[in-house]
Amino acid sequence: MYQFHYSKAADEQSALRAGAGGARYIAGGTTLVDLMRETVERPEALVDINRLPYTSIEVQSGFLRVGSLARMADVIAHPLVRQQFPVISQSLTLSASAQLRNMASIGGNLLQRTRCLYFRDVSAACNKRVPGSGCSALEGRNRTHAILGVSRHCIATHPSDLAVALVALDAVVVARSTVGERRIPISQLYRQPDDSPQLEHNLQPGELIAAVEVPVTPEARRSGYLKVRDRESYEFALTSAAVAMDIAGGVIRNTRIAVGGVGTVPWRLPAVEAALHGRPPTPDVFRTVAAIAAEGARSSRENGFKIELLKRTVERQLNTVAAMP
Repeated sequence: MYQFHYSKAADEQSALRAGAGGARYIAGGTTLVDLMRETVERPEALVDINRLPYTSIEVQSGFLRVGSLARMADVIAHPLVRQQFPVISQSLTLSASAQLRNMASIGGNLLQRTRCLYFRDVSAACNKRVPGSGCSALEGRNRTHAILGVSRHCIATHPSDLAVALVALDAVVVARSTVGERRIPISQLYRQPDDSPQLEHNLQPGELIAAVEVPVTPEARRSGYLKVRDRESYEFALTSAAVAMDIAGGVIRNTRIAVGGVGTVPWRLPAVEAALHGRPPTPDVFRTVAAIAAEGARSSRENGFKIELLKRTVERQLNTVAAMP
């Protein structure tokens, strides 16, 4: 490790002032501390925000509001989340280990860094870590890397399961800074790498996630998360699918689908959603529409299998959610 300044914020304004001055926010620290230990990240100052009142989990005025400092385990166990937003509870349950879920915060989960092995190896070329240095993954070990939203500078996969579920549900991130509050649709929070892979999100310097808000909808109640991975626990997704569906009168009225493990950002599938509208929820329909789930995909040397795996993952989860009571 190296020397850095550590302080604890007594209230929101002191935290925001520290952030505006260049300090990094830390809560559970389950990602940042590891990256600091490996010298992948070297912030000069950390401000501990665990005293801030951002821990509530409640449904109010037609939406679920989850404070950014709520721990993953608490959100998983909350009865309103389990009943009305099962895709959120399931995506968190399938994330990390039980010990990490007890420590990790919701805000930290949404802003965790990629698990690309070249990003975490300071001896390797990585445009995300050192802009302009190159991308070792392009010609290296890229079995787990992205096939959607990739660029010639980066093919790292976005790691958050929760973010995939929230993109499917059209969640909004509430961010605060010394200049006020901003509401950001989560679909606009993340940035594809393009020519600047070091810029991963659209938060401003010093801006702090205070909460996430998710609209209460019929499809949110009929929802679920499927994660396909190499082993059953403590492993990141090869593919995943968050599906929320509203069925009435024997037809699909609305569907929301986002996928993970395949994109440089959580990836929404609007073409698949549109193709399902007004059709009966049958296996044949789901097989037909899932065939377009990988449109626009660009595979690398080792991850071409993800194209077919993505289609099958979406098809399977459509069938699973349609069969929910």
